[in-house]
Amino acid sequence: GSFVMVGKTFKGLTDDLLRWQTTELQAAAIATEGITVFVRPELVVEIAVDGVQASRRYPGGVALRFARVRRYRPDKRAAEADTIERVHGMLA
Repeated sequence: GSFVMVGKTFKGLTDDLLRWQTTELQAAAIATEGITVFVRPELVVEIAVDGVQASRRYPGGVALRFARVRRYRPDKRAAEADTIERVHGMLA
């Protein structure tokens, strides 16, 4: 399957993690469009949320509520990330 945007966050990032993330994402960049940077889907990040709500703002039709970064998961591959169907299953 393809990847679907369901939100964005920078909450939960320490200064060290933000520096590391910036370096890693710059190295993975494949294109830019204005201020948007497109990257190879290689890094897996674990996100904590307070819930999921229906949303027309994001292509997946849902948005993460109060999303925050918990950690990066070097032990996981992008193909192991949750599916949009699983996220839809979290709708309150």
